[in-house]
Amino acid sequence: MKLEALAGRLGHYERLMRLDKPIGTLLLLWPTLWALLIAGAGRPRPFVVWIFVLGTVLMRSAGCIINDYADRDFDGQVERTRERPLATGAVSTKEALLLAALLALAAFLLVLPLHPLVWKLALVALFLAVSYPFTKRFLALPQVYLGVAFGFGIPMGFAAVLGTVPASGWLLLLANIFWAMAYDTEYAMVDRDDDLKIGIRTSAITFGRFDLAAVMVSYAAMLLILGWLGSRLRCGVPYFAGLAIAAGLMGYHYRLIRERSREGCFKAFRHNNWVGAAICAGLVADYYLR
Repeated sequence: MKLEALAGRLGHYERLMRLDKPIGTLLLLWPTLWALLIAGAGRPRPFVVWIFVLGTVLMRSAGCIINDYADRDFDGQVERTRERPLATGAVSTKEALLLAALLALAAFLLVLPLHPLVWKLALVALFLAVSYPFTKRFLALPQVYLGVAFGFGIPMGFAAVLGTVPASGWLLLLANIFWAMAYDTEYAMVDRDDDLKIGIRTSAITFGRFDLAAVMVSYAAMLLILGWLGSRLRCGVPYFAGLAIAAGLMGYHYRLIRERSREGCFKAFRHNNWVGAAICAGLVADYYLR
């Protein structure tokens, strides 16, 4: 019986950390891998890559817990989130905060072997992760803040490999902000009706009937910045082929979201994993073939 109870607790923690829904981790991981590849000229040290992969999982899990803690009084009123462990009371707020603190501590310990600049940036990343969920109360476009939070592995990756963050690192972060604006607006379109009722602010609400245009303009801005970055780095055909594939996927996303159905918007959001993968594959192929 005790084993069954323990298994039940672990199941609640797994859902609280979203380990059963890896899409958020992947959207956080892809930009970090882009940064490591560029900073390491296609050959970042495996040890550094391992630290960032594990750190991404830990920080995304901690961020999800803080998000649910911040939204615990709202999630029960939203169709998609009403069964989350904090919303149902399956996990206490004390348990949740303790687990988030342990995950954040573990993530910070991971970066201690890296350059001291990474430590400083890790503290900024922690602040962004903790504060983002509360921005939905007062920012008209919290997705911009999310783009910074989800992309902060980029300057950290450059700092870990180079000991500094060059202009290309900040350009990559800017591209990620536009990408987050696109995919998280798709995500926000799923919950728009519920968010309007409870007073949460999102880009889907702010853009209103221009939401589709905002998504596609954000995608276009991301591709333009990545194209410019590729030119600065003298990338070849494989890199730009990766961008072309990503552009094709974005066109498919427009088909999914143009009717503004919950199912289509959520599918488009999840499908952004392949956008990140296409760009990463282009980078890998480009450096491999040089």
